[in-house]
Amino acid sequence: MRELLYFFKDIFDNRLLVWDLSKKDFQNKFTGSYLGIIWAFIQPIIMILIYWFVFQVGFKSTTVSNVPFVLWLLSGMIPWIYFTDSVFNSTNSVVDSSYLVKKIVFNVRILPFVKIVSAAFIHLFFIIVLLLMLFIYGFSFDLVYFQFFYYFIALLLLILGIGLISSSIIVFIKDVGQIINMLLQFGFWLTPIFWSIQQIPQKYHFYLKLNPMYYIIIGYRETFLDHVYFWEHPILTIYYWVVVFVVLSIGTMLFSKLRSHFADVL
Repeated sequence: MRELLYFFKDIFDNRLLVWDLSKKDFQNKFTGSYLGIIWAFIQPIIMILIYWFVFQVGFKSTTVSNVPFVLWLLSGMIPWIYFTDSVFNSTNSVVDSSYLVKKIVFNVRILPFVKIVSAAFIHLFFIIVLLLMLFIYGFSFDLVYFQFFYYFIALLLLILGIGLISSSIIVFIKDVGQIINMLLQFGFWLTPIFWSIQQIPQKYHFYLKLNPMYYIIIGYRETFLDHVYFWEHPILTIYYWVVVFVVLSIGTMLFSKLRSHFADVL
């Protein structure tokens, strides 16, 4: 708990540095290309369009729970894209910034968070796109939309915990990057992004809900499509925050114990 408090204090004390590094990281990803940062938005848009074409045009999917399929798909894909991008980038944050790690005065603990904030720029853009599409399809504004910030913070903290664990281990075991990629691909199909839990036999529901991303994906959909508040799922909410606390605690302790050896290995 003490390490966790110190970690958040570090982020708060270095908030301006985190913001500057996040903006530079976002801009540097596409430096030298003709379209620049536009690529950051084109790639996920194309991916969403491909999945939409396959499932709606190819498999003739129509509506899910009386919601147009494209809206149902978007509300699940948007948080997952942010999750995968942030986990992958934060995993490599220490290795990619070895020149900063070797500086004695630099606080290495903020590096995973920098990558997560950088990926949030695209995520917030797609939330605006989703809101525009909701209004186009006739959805009216509702105060429950502000609940998005709750689920966004919940997702960010989960990613942060995972990123602290993976970024500290990958310095010593390079295979972690490949393992993370495999787990993300596997997790994609275990998370209700293209399928509804109602399609799965009741006896498997408990196990599927153990996946913390289930809470996030369902939360986004219930916020924008069903207008359901998170406190209407008290047990699932408590379970999710217990998982986040455990993952964050392990991440901060592991990172703190290993960071003194980063410069030697890198």
